[in-house]
Amino acid sequence: MLAIGRLAPMQRHVYHDGSNRASQLASMAQFKDGSDTMTEYLWWQTGIIYQIYPRSFMDSDGDGTGDLKGIHSRLDYLEWLRVDAIWLSPVFPSPMADFGYDVANYVDIDPLFGTLADFDRLLQEAHQRGMKVLLDLVPNHSSDEHPWFQESRASRDSAKRDWYIWRDPAPDGGVPNNWHSYFGGSAWAFDETTGQYYLHLFHRKQPDLNWRNPAVRRAIYDAMRFWLDRGVDGFRVDVIWLLLKDEQFRDNPVNPNWKEGDMPGDQYQSVHTADLPEVHEIVREMRQVLDQYAERVMIGEIYLPVPRLMMYYGAAHDEAHLPFNFQLITLPWNARTIREAVDTYEAALPGGGWPNWVLGNHDQHRIASRVGPEQARIAQMLLLTLRGTPTCYYGDEIGMHDVDIPVERIQDPQGKHSPAHSRDPERSPMQWDSSPNAGFTTGVPWLPIADDYVTNNVEAQRDDATSMLALFRRLVDLRRTMPALSIGSQRSIDTSSDEVFAYLREHGNQRVLIILNFGGESQDLDLSSVSVSGRVLCTTYMDSDDNLNLGYLTLRPNEGIAIAV
Repeated sequence: MLAIGRLAPMQRHVYHDGSNRASQLASMAQFKDGSDTMTEYLWWQTGIIYQIYPRSFMDSDGDGTGDLKGIHSRLDYLEWLRVDAIWLSPVFPSPMADFGYDVANYVDIDPLFGTLADFDRLLQEAHQRGMKVLLDLVPNHSSDEHPWFQESRASRDSAKRDWYIWRDPAPDGGVPNNWHSYFGGSAWAFDETTGQYYLHLFHRKQPDLNWRNPAVRRAIYDAMRFWLDRGVDGFRVDVIWLLLKDEQFRDNPVNPNWKEGDMPGDQYQSVHTADLPEVHEIVREMRQVLDQYAERVMIGEIYLPVPRLMMYYGAAHDEAHLPFNFQLITLPWNARTIREAVDTYEAALPGGGWPNWVLGNHDQHRIASRVGPEQARIAQMLLLTLRGTPTCYYGDEIGMHDVDIPVERIQDPQGKHSPAHSRDPERSPMQWDSSPNAGFTTGVPWLPIADDYVTNNVEAQRDDATSMLALFRRLVDLRRTMPALSIGSQRSIDTSSDEVFAYLREHGNQRVLIILNFGGESQDLDLSSVSVSGRVLCTTYMDSDDNLNLGYLTLRPNEGIAIAV
């Protein structure tokens, strides 16, 4: 009987939206677990999440910036791609100092992206196509133009003064302590009106909310309910591990490993500004809000070592459903390291905790630029065949790479402070076809488009059986049709090569062997301990449906194979 990932028996429960769990079976997949028992898995366990950076996905009105109507116009593509959920980076009203991560109103849509009616239409039609919609919740900080902060900074006696974190200057008149912004420089900004400093762990136009104030918590939870009531299927919660700061405002210790060229904000260890034990109470409260609705999901953005990451599942499975696992982004790209990471992660998961994997996002260099185009195919096979929920970043399905952004065109506030750490290269517009501006806009795109867009685009790859897009689709189809790949167990297989990572996915009588060559040389393998022979389901070369002798298997350079054994 498959124990990993098994859920407790369903109980009838009436939710805030008037539905009940029994009525949500359509959003679950049911599989036999090897016995006569049927195990039910939620959509966010069996599905694939696709991240859209709205500014860069599709522009409907020619202003050079993507919008909700643009996303709506590409729903056919997303349905064809067979992703199960789309996650939208922030679309709330914002001055765009950090492109939506500086929220000026948590319960509306920025006119740049459209209207609430546009959002409702997108949500409704995505649901009609069987796709879920997730929003980006940004609770650590607001914009300095949010009415809450405007009232807070008006005077020291303001009713909302304690909604943000204010401190008197140090005895010498300087900043209260050594806390640094992740964008570089001090995390404290002086306010002339009231003679105090306010905290901003990111841009100075992003003041940190005071999560020790119950009124702040209630306000954010009310905002969550606003979107959940409209039918949103969950949230990716921005920097969830940073929500609480040390009450004594003690200095952070110097990071002895920091060197010139590293991220400016990493000069100090964030001992007193990140992952405080009390933050778990807040995560549990957020989860309680979602649990009032049927089958919603909470994904937490958390950059922490695996043992600390596991804490965010909650001792009673009452925190984040999916604490984001960024190891495929942050670790060196070689077979030995990745295998160790996968095995360690699997071993660390709490009983019933569901795994997840990510290759890229709006803050990290694209996978094709990090590992090269050949290994990007290996990475895609890895992502879509590992146990757990995969999150795909828009454009990675066609192998988009980072785009060089001239210094004078840098938009990212982090990049303006430190050009080497700009996040613009991974945010370039989606490459739809070979028409001007890659079919993204009829205007001037807000960021430059890749030089290779004429040949590297969705239209060119859709009918090319050897393309990255064809590989992505084939892997998605395998994952959707083979329970071994969507909900099966997983164990690593020893090979004779340090360049190869192999693992076996099993469910009932179904077994799929994944073999990935992380190197540029052929590898001769003997995998007869797994099976004498096997049938090829998919290769990254896209040219074989043969039966293989697993005792004498030659893996080509940069080749990945999925084999039924």
